[in-house]
Amino acid sequence: MSTVLITGGTGLIGRALSKALLERNHKIIILSRQTVNRQPLTDNISYAQWNVKDQTIDKEAIASADYIIHLAGAGVADERWTKKRKQEIIDSRVKSGELLVKTLKENINKVRAIISSSGIGWYGPDPVIPNPHPFVEDDPAHDDFLGSTCSMWEKSLEPVTELGKRLTVFRTGIVLSNDGGAMKEFKKPVRFGVAAILGNGRQIISWIHIDDLVRLYIAALENEKIGGVYNAVSPEPVSNKNFTLQLARIKKGKFFMPVYVPSFVLRLVLGEMSIEVLKSATISCKKILDTGFTFSFPTIKKALKSLQ
Repeated sequence: MSTVLITGGTGLIGRALSKALLERNHKIIILSRQTVNRQPLTDNISYAQWNVKDQTIDKEAIASADYIIHLAGAGVADERWTKKRKQEIIDSRVKSGELLVKTLKENINKVRAIISSSGIGWYGPDPVIPNPHPFVEDDPAHDDFLGSTCSMWEKSLEPVTELGKRLTVFRTGIVLSNDGGAMKEFKKPVRFGVAAILGNGRQIISWIHIDDLVRLYIAALENEKIGGVYNAVSPEPVSNKNFTLQLARIKKGKFFMPVYVPSFVLRLVLGEMSIEVLKSATISCKKILDTGFTFSFPTIKKALKSLQ
């Protein structure tokens, strides 16, 4: 049994991961800006305070941790990308990473490894569709907003390796879960019998089931050989059209109507964020498969059926 410190522990991934870690008898400390009124559900979970803006953190929590799982970051798709919001997205990731590194450098601790989230926004758009050469971990970061953000995000944590600590980074695809995230938005029009295909629908979605993502984090925590950067995506990337039609068939049978949402409408509604909605990104998971990891939900059909 180890003590795992989690940043972003109250988010979609953090909640699912905390539940799984508790089932494996790990102790959990969740870093939060607000600890008042947060009552632990079990003896194995507690809350500690940090403030990324003020660069303050509970040093006792760091001293107690065997592992740090770093999930903190303002939601990329939660708000329109104004200049202010884009800076919040960057700062919530980069400054939080810098705070963790600074605290580990300046305080005695027993942390063995840091396992951090990143995003497949690191990669640019597919050069062709379909892309016969999926992006791999060695490919450089794209020079757009998300590519630059992911690059700064990952670099903020790199100094921990100089402290002799293992660093594992998961560049995460679209997370499919019934408890929030993109799946909620995909399901909305389907409820009314509409399969809303975005743009021309040819753009590739690289996705991962929430249960497989949780298993990846646990594998990285328990297997010392899993270090460096890995793409956290399923083996079966799928086009937006195929994804949407599969979801509609599972939810509605034959009783739905495919509707294409024009690209210009998405640009009007979403602004700059529409670039990501319309971007095709085919990402390889070969590197994590080569560690021996197996996906419980390798196909989109199996994943969507489990999330009915």
